[in-house]
Amino acid sequence: MIVGGGAAGLGVARGLQHPLRKAGHSLTLVSTENVFLYQSILPEAAGGTLEPRHVVVPLRTAVRRARVVVGEVERVEAAARLLHLRGVDGDRFELGYDQLVLTPGSRSRTLPVPGLSRHGIGFKSLGEAILLRNHVLARLEAASQRPPRDPRRRAALTFVFVGAGYAGVEALAELEDLVRWAIKHIPDVRAEELRWVLVEARDEILPEIGSGLGGYAARELRSRGIEIRTGTRLDSVEGGVVRLSDGETFPAETLVWTAGVKPEPLAALSELPIDDMGRLRVDAAMRVDGHEGVIWGAGDAAAVPDLLGGGFCPPSAQFATRQGKRLASNLLATLEGREVEPFRFKALGVLCSLGRYKGVAVVLGVRLRGFPAWFLARTYHLLQLPTLNRKVRVVLDWTLALFFPRDVAALGSLHDPTKAFERASKE
Repeated sequence: MIVGGGAAGLGVARGLQHPLRKAGHSLTLVSTENVFLYQSILPEAAGGTLEPRHVVVPLRTAVRRARVVVGEVERVEAAARLLHLRGVDGDRFELGYDQLVLTPGSRSRTLPVPGLSRHGIGFKSLGEAILLRNHVLARLEAASQRPPRDPRRRAALTFVFVGAGYAGVEALAELEDLVRWAIKHIPDVRAEELRWVLVEARDEILPEIGSGLGGYAARELRSRGIEIRTGTRLDSVEGGVVRLSDGETFPAETLVWTAGVKPEPLAALSELPIDDMGRLRVDAAMRVDGHEGVIWGAGDAAAVPDLLGGGFCPPSAQFATRQGKRLASNLLATLEGREVEPFRFKALGVLCSLGRYKGVAVVLGVRLRGFPAWFLARTYHLLQLPTLNRKVRVVLDWTLALFFPRDVAALGSLHDPTKAFERASKE
C-alpha cells in the first residue's frame, strides 16, 4: 500500500509494480487526485507555454499494474494495519495493508500574516496555477476599464510575489513574460504601468544556487523592471493594501505566496514518530522508527538522512524520485529476506528558469547562466517527466511556442462553471 502519488510515491509504485505482480502480490496506490503533477514545469503552464493538462500524468496509465484509489488518508492505525480514508464523495472506508509506504508530500508553508489566507494565492497545485493565470489576466482587463488616475488601476497592475526560491522566481518570470505579451493586445494598458515586486526574507534570492548566479538572476529580473526586496517580510495584506516590514505600504490586488513548504500532517495525526518539523522519522533505508519492515517513508514528508551531504535530504523532486527507487528495492529485499541498502545520493545540481530563454544552473559543479542554463533545465525536466505520452506532448508544446505567441486566453469561468446556468435558470 502506497500513500501519495507524488514523485516519491510514483517512483515506489513504478519500481514495484512488475516484481510484485510476478510474485503474486497486489499493489495499491492511494492519492488525493488521479494524476501525478510534475511541479517543476508548473510555471510554464501558468505562463501559457504549456497546455495545463500536459504537466500532469494520469496515475492509472503510469502504474498500469497497480490499483489506484482516489481519496484522502485521514489516519493510519498502525497496530491494526489499517488506513482510514475519505473517498471522493466524502464516504469513509478502511483498507488493510501488509506493507505500507507513506509519501503524502507537502503543502504550502504559511505564516500568521493578517489577510494572507483570504487574499493570497498559493503556487503548488495545477488548480492554483490556473487560478493565478486567470486572475492576472483578469487584472489587466480590470485595469483597462479604470481611468488612468484611478488608484484601483494601479492596484490591479501591481503583482507581489513572496518567496524568492525556485518556485517564486520561476513563477514570477513566466507570468511577467505572459503579461508583457498580453498587454500588446490591450492598448489601454502600458508596460510602464506594471509593477512587479519580489519579497524575500533572506538577504539574497536563490541562495541555494550561490551568490554569483543568484546575483546574475537578480540583475536579469531587475533589468525587466522587477523590484527585489531582500531582507524584507510581508507584514499584512488587508483591504487591498500590502504592508512590508521595511515600512512600505502600497495597494495591490495580486499576492502570490511561494515561501516554502511543510510536510503533510498524516504522520502526526497517526501518532507515528515525527521530528520537530513534523516529518516522519526514518532510518537511512527509509524504514519508520519502531515499525521497521512494515512501514516506510520517503519524500517531502519524511526526514531521510542525507548520508553524502549531511543532515536530511531536501524536499525536492530530484531527491524524492531517487528515494522512491531505493525504497522500492529495499521493500522487495525485505519480502525476499535480503539485506536492505541505505539511501545515498548526491544532488546532480540545481536549475532555475528565468523565462525569455534565460536561466541559471549548477550541474556537476559547472555553473551556467543564460540560454545554456535555460536549455539544460528544459532538457532535464523532459527526461524526468514520466511516460512517453507526456514527453511527446510537452515537446510539441515547446516547439509550437517557438513559432506562435503565448496563449493569453483567460478562462475565469472554470472556477465557477455553474454560474451561467444558475443565472439562466432564474430568468
